[in-house]
Formats: sequence, C-alpha cells, structure tokens
Amino acid sequence: MTQDEPTDEEVVQTASDAAEGVIFSRYKQSSVRDCDVTVSFEDGTLEVDVYINVPEDVDGADPERVADDAALTAQQAVDDLFEA
Repeated sequence: MTQDEPTDEEVVQTASDAAEGVIFSRYKQSSVRDCDVTVSFEDGTLEVDVYINVPEDVDGADPERVADDAALTAQQAVDDLFEA
C-alpha cells in the first residue's frame, strides 16, 4: 500500500456511507424497520452485503432492488475513492 491509497477503514466507511445513502434516498428512515450494511475489505477485496426490511405497504422501490443498488453504489464509491 502506498501513502496515497486509502486506508481499509476509509474504504469500509466510504462503502457503508454510500450504501446507506441509497437506502435512505429511496425510503423514509421511519419506514425502514431494519437495515444492515455489512462491509469488509481484506487483501484488496471488497464485500458488501445489504439487508433491508420495510413493510409491504410502503410506497417505494422493491427492497431487493434497493439492496442491490446500494451494494453496487458502495462498490462504485470505493472505485472512485481509489481513482481520486
């Protein structure tokens, strides 16, 4: 790792913030019963798992789609972090 590369902590925080940003841009925080964003970054490999539980009657996007979008956005945010 060079001095210019982000730390593992920065990578994890960036991914987590990006994923949560997607979730709460699609749902009101009060509508989300449970939400879990798990991020790990080891040996240059990023893993992002997103779980969302919202009531079925909540207007908005499909929770599975939002979880997928959140994970993809987290990965892109980390890619952008390394390109900066």
